Amino acid sequence: MLILGIDPGLETLGYGAVRVEGRTLRPHAYGVLRTDGGQRPEIRLLELYRSMRRLVEDLAPSEAVVERLYFGRNATSAMAVGEARGVALLVLAELGVPVFSYAPGEVKAAVTGYGRAPKEQVQEMVRRILGLTALPQPDDAADALAVAVAHAHRLASRLRTVGGTGR
Repeated sequence: MLILGIDPGLETLGYGAVRVEGRTLRPHAYGVLRTDGGQRPEIRLLELYRSMRRLVEDLAPSEAVVERLYFGRNATSAMAVGEARGVALLVLAELGVPVFSYAPGEVKAAVTGYGRAPKEQVQEMVRRILGLTALPQPDDAADALAVAVAHAHRLASRLRTVGGTGR
């Protein structure tokens, strides 16, 4: 099974694909999709749509996980992230990929055991879980890998419970 994690953003959208092999998680691909900040918003969204569609077609994930929005103080930034999230959801729906969503605190709890863990702790746990020699870079890609790892852990937990081995 290949899980694609998405950390939405208009300037930089992070992606991280994790392959589930039994109880082992392996990094498959990760990186970022960038848009040209000098372009009009609608052109940037179109760029993101095209890049995202190529990425999903190339990876052919079994499932995708898109991080839910966290609304900070900057409404303009939150709107741009929401628009990018919408593009990601559209592409995934168009290509028939099942989509799941987790809030940032849920991702942190699934990866580290603590829902308010600092970003550095989450990145270090992702590095260890995936057997990487260095922290994944850039941060947006690391965040996307964390989302994918969180989903894999949730799936494994549900399977143990359904299978009767989750005592």
